Amino acid sequence: MTAPASTTTSASPLDDARAQLAEAVEVLGLPEGLHRMLATPRREVTVSIPLRRDDGSQDLFIGHRVQHNFSRGPAKGGIRYSPHVDLDEVRALAMWMTWKCALLDVPYGGAKGGVRIDPRNYSAAELERVTRRFTSEILPVIGPAHDIPAPDIGTDEQTMAWMMDTYSVASGYTVPGVVTGKPVALGGSLGRASSTSRGVVDVALAALPSRGLRPATTTAAVQGFGKVGRGAARFLAEAGVRVTAVSDQYGAVVNAAGLDVPALERHVDATGSVVDFAGGEVLDGGALLELDVDLLVPAAVEGVLTAENAPRVRARLVVEGANGPTTPEADAILAGNDILVVPDILANAGGVVVSYFEWVQANQAYWWTESEVEARLKERMLGAWEAVSAYAAEKELSLRTAATAMAVERVASAHTLRGLYP
Repeated sequence: MTAPASTTTSASPLDDARAQLAEAVEVLGLPEGLHRMLATPRREVTVSIPLRRDDGSQDLFIGHRVQHNFSRGPAKGGIRYSPHVDLDEVRALAMWMTWKCALLDVPYGGAKGGVRIDPRNYSAAELERVTRRFTSEILPVIGPAHDIPAPDIGTDEQTMAWMMDTYSVASGYTVPGVVTGKPVALGGSLGRASSTSRGVVDVALAALPSRGLRPATTTAAVQGFGKVGRGAARFLAEAGVRVTAVSDQYGAVVNAAGLDVPALERHVDATGSVVDFAGGEVLDGGALLELDVDLLVPAAVEGVLTAENAPRVRARLVVEGANGPTTPEADAILAGNDILVVPDILANAGGVVVSYFEWVQANQAYWWTESEVEARLKERMLGAWEAVSAYAAEKELSLRTAATAMAVERVASAHTLRGLYP
């Protein structure tokens, strides 16, 4: 059967997440009561975070932590620092995290957190104070057996080190398993920093043959040159793909002959942006999504492929490095144009897979080599790709609906087996 495409207009990432869930529920034939349970977070915490600025003045921020589901294990999800953070965005990201963990068979439920702050406007000392206060405010609901945060947009391994230390001081002993994405010196995993990017490229390369493509003859554009996009561009280039365009929040560059990705990385390290890179021409950031390339990797933020620009997308394959970059309306348009979309809960799941590996290593106090981490990650990603592809073909579904249905079915099964209390 082929489930009908959504015809409603999306207002937010949460609308998109709920529409995807509703489609999976219809495919699976789940009862309405179970649907409502899966659509509703189990716990939400909103806190105020006062900050003493370096100049002695005071500021105040709002932070959230949403725990969507616990049926398959403790909650898991990143912490985002962005001026655009709001509760509905965090709810959507937490829900997608539940499906991501279930699809990759990682024994977690989904969670997400965020603080509404632009970290570029604050010193390292101020960000440390924000992080420690936020951690102390959500302390009752996090922990290695309860909810394990990780980095996301605007946060990094230093943020996780501050979180781990704050939690450990409150506990009276060091608790490395309370967060993942930590510095290796503090119990982080080798391979964690590049894991999401590697997973995206593992799946992208596996998907190329389905479009009659091979790396040496494939062109690619990558939207976003941060945690995910930068590594994805590098690994695609190393695999022989010709990366012709990349963008960040400041602008974009294009070179039809192929960008020198290592040189671009050096330029970004020196200047903070891809803008003015000598090896490429200036490109409007939005135009990158519409370039005539084989592979498009949206690896920035939610909702960039919409009903407005989807008809102009010319890529044959879209691999979602970001969470929720494609609205349901855009999904339907891309499908109608025979553009294959590899969904976020599959494509960018490498980060949570290696976060799981890091958590396992911390709990065992035994660390793996980088080659072991990368081999186990690739095995997980390719196994999930094959399973989703087979399910989609068997049920005549899109890859997104197939992936969501598989994940929802696993979470629903776990919930049903556990039963309701009381």
